[in-house]
Amino acid sequence: MYNIDRLYEAVAARGPVCVGLDTTAEYVPPKERRAAGSDTAAVLAFNRALIDATLDVSACYKVQIAYYEEMGLAGLDVYAQTLRYIRSRGGLVIADVKRGDIADTALRYARAHFDGDFEADFVTLSPYMGMDSIEPWLAFAGSRGKGAFVLMRTSNKGMRDFEYLTLAGGGRLYDAVGDRLSVLAEAHTGAYGYGAFGAVVGCTEQEEALAIREKRPSLFFLIPGYGAQGGAADNAALLLSQGNGGVVNASRSILKAWMGSSEYDLSPDNAYAADRARQAVRAMSEAIRSATLRKMNPEAVQKIS
Repeated sequence: MYNIDRLYEAVAARGPVCVGLDTTAEYVPPKERRAAGSDTAAVLAFNRALIDATLDVSACYKVQIAYYEEMGLAGLDVYAQTLRYIRSRGGLVIADVKRGDIADTALRYARAHFDGDFEADFVTLSPYMGMDSIEPWLAFAGSRGKGAFVLMRTSNKGMRDFEYLTLAGGGRLYDAVGDRLSVLAEAHTGAYGYGAFGAVVGCTEQEEALAIREKRPSLFFLIPGYGAQGGAADNAALLLSQGNGGVVNASRSILKAWMGSSEYDLSPDNAYAADRARQAVRAMSEAIRSATLRKMNPEAVQKIS
């Protein structure tokens, strides 16, 4: 069984929200940060509290390694412990590492992030050195069921610098990436029709979303850009297929939900922050569900309301 099948089932059971644990000590309630004794200990305790609070309402977690690398060796230990904690609780985790090297180097990266201390269920990959930057990771799809999300059309402002370049034969550069991934999906298709390796497709460009979804039925999407980057529920719903076929990531809007609460406590703790995070996940999931219903059947939405 591919991990992409497990992710499909998680979305079906708990909704499409992917909780981004792009955690910095500044996001931890001040009294918890002081009591922890170190920023790394504070981040780990905060992560565990949020995981416990959101495990049953989110499809998966995405952990951005940069936030942990900046804390040095102790930070990488927190990264490893966070991954282990999610997986020990039965959750699925995407290691947001954006690797993109080739040949034996890629194989070493694959071993590092699909096994050992940094083992994750999925990784993120950059394809711009060519398919030989992707292929070494595929062995782990066949032998371990592992998966990856390859950068296709992202959500950052600079995406148009390269991803939108027009090719000599027509189409854009991100279309060429999608074509290669679609071929790859045919060779590594899971039980629900999605390839073991999916694509990163941002939800900030509504006018393109539906066309991308219709053109790439075999690709499971990791969908960034929701919330802080401006992507709305309606945009995200267009990239889903009947509410599945993708996970929608949000990080800061969940991690920092306790900061923007109208019930702000002068001395909030991790339990309070975790509860606010849970509420943010549920609200996001409901917004996407409602947008999906509007997309699929506008008349049904009118009856529900």
